Amino acid sequence: MLTKTAFQGKVTKTNQLFIPFVVAGDPSPEMTIEYALRLQEQGADILELGVPYSDPLADGPTIQRAAKRALKAGMSLRKAIELVPEMRKQGVEIPVVIFTYYNPVLQIGHDAFFDLLEANGVEGVLIPDLPFEESEEVRNLADEKAIEFISLVAPNSEERIKQIAEQAKGFLYCVSTLGVTGERNEMNAEALNFIKEVKAYSPVPVAVGFGISNYEHVKLVNDHADGVIIGSKIIRVIESGLEKVENDAKEEALQDFSKEIKQLMNG
Repeated sequence: MLTKTAFQGKVTKTNQLFIPFVVAGDPSPEMTIEYALRLQEQGADILELGVPYSDPLADGPTIQRAAKRALKAGMSLRKAIELVPEMRKQGVEIPVVIFTYYNPVLQIGHDAFFDLLEANGVEGVLIPDLPFEESEEVRNLADEKAIEFISLVAPNSEERIKQIAEQAKGFLYCVSTLGVTGERNEMNAEALNFIKEVKAYSPVPVAVGFGISNYEHVKLVNDHADGVIIGSKIIRVIESGLEKVENDAKEEALQDFSKEIKQLMNG
């Protein structure tokens, strides 16, 4: 039985969650909000809002390009968090998880970071390069602010799988394969066995990310887990519309975006 989380009441589905990832400020803050609204229309349950970073350890080339575009446009950790209330004003109602590397958090300070998250109505935070064993202070601060600290578990976690899974909050990010983010052609049997093991320990929904790039992947993951996390594929769709956005054909780019996401999720 899955335990209750702060997302409940805001997440309409109890399984087969759709958790998309976008980079804040790519290609502009205004378009980030528009893409978030289109993702919500296509059934997104939780939005991962990525903070662009100059040295993204876990990100493949697609998300690195998005981060470069956003940094060039002046996006920062503070501005990304402050974008959330603007999203709310425009109609984004689903929970937002801030996805950031640890260095910007360290620079701003733990207390100031969580004060900022709370003040701007952020429901969750995910810090991929903060090892679980070193995250106690951050997890405690998240608990104090009623913000979900999202943990990641990967195939190389081995003995740590049970420890990480049992203390997971919100949802557990299950990394389907080793390496950086990016689209992949297939998901092997080892990955499916790994998902099964993680689900056996997790009290919260298990969502699978890294490499989900087509409807077949989505269907396969939903047969074995509680939801999918899709990043690089969505960024690629955004990239394909950049020329239209730059040429003032934003509405056409958004319509194309919605069609692509609908096909990705429904076949």
